[in-house]
Amino acid sequence: MVEPTGLRARKKARTHQAISDAAISLFLARGFDHVSVADIAAAAEVSKPTLFRYFDNKEDLVLHRIADHNGEAGRIVLDRQPGASPLTALHQHFRTGLDTRDPVTGLNDNPEVLAFHRLVYTTPSLAARLTQYTLDNEETLAAALGSDISAQLAAAQVLAVQRVLARTNWQKLADGRTANDVYPEAVADADRAFDLLRTGIDGTASRG
Repeated sequence: MVEPTGLRARKKARTHQAISDAAISLFLARGFDHVSVADIAAAAEVSKPTLFRYFDNKEDLVLHRIADHNGEAGRIVLDRQPGASPLTALHQHFRTGLDTRDPVTGLNDNPEVLAFHRLVYTTPSLAARLTQYTLDNEETLAAALGSDISAQLAAAQVLAVQRVLARTNWQKLADGRTANDVYPEAVADADRAFDLLRTGIDGTASRG
C-alpha cells in the first residue's frame, strides 16, 4: 500500500523535528564539539544515514533554525512598498523585529533563545557557518539592489550593521538584562546605525 503524500510529509516533518530537538538538547548540555553525529542519531532513534538525509552536516542541525531568514533582506527590498527606498524598508523591518522580539534581532530573552545564541556565537565552527549564511545573504541582497559594485558594497554594509546590532542586543541580555529594559537602547542603536548607512561615517562624525 502506498502511503498518502500528506502522511509521508507529516512523518518527515516529525522526524526532522525530532532530530533537531535531540541535537540542540545534546549540544546545550554537553557543548557542540563534545557531541557526535552518532550520539544525535541514537538520541533521535534514527540511523546516521537517515540523519544525513535530513541535514547535510552537523552545523546545519543548529543553524537550520534560522534558515527561514536566508535571503530575507533581498526579499524585503524586492517586496517593499512603492516609493520606499531599500534602506527604509530594511530599517523598518529591523525595527518591527525589535518590536516583536524576533530572535534574529538578538532582542529575545527567552532562556532557550539565549542559550541557542550563546551556542552559535561561542562555537567557532557554527560561527564560521553563520558567516557563510551572511555571504549568501549578501549575494541575494546585492542582486536585489542591482548587482554592481555599489550594490555589493551596500549589501555588505547592511548585513554587517544587522549582525552587530543583533550581537550587541544579545550580549546585553546575556549579561542579565531583560529584553524590555534593553528595547529603548536597541531601537536607538538601530536608528543610529541605519542613519549612519544613509549619511556615511563623515556625515555622522561632522554632527557629533
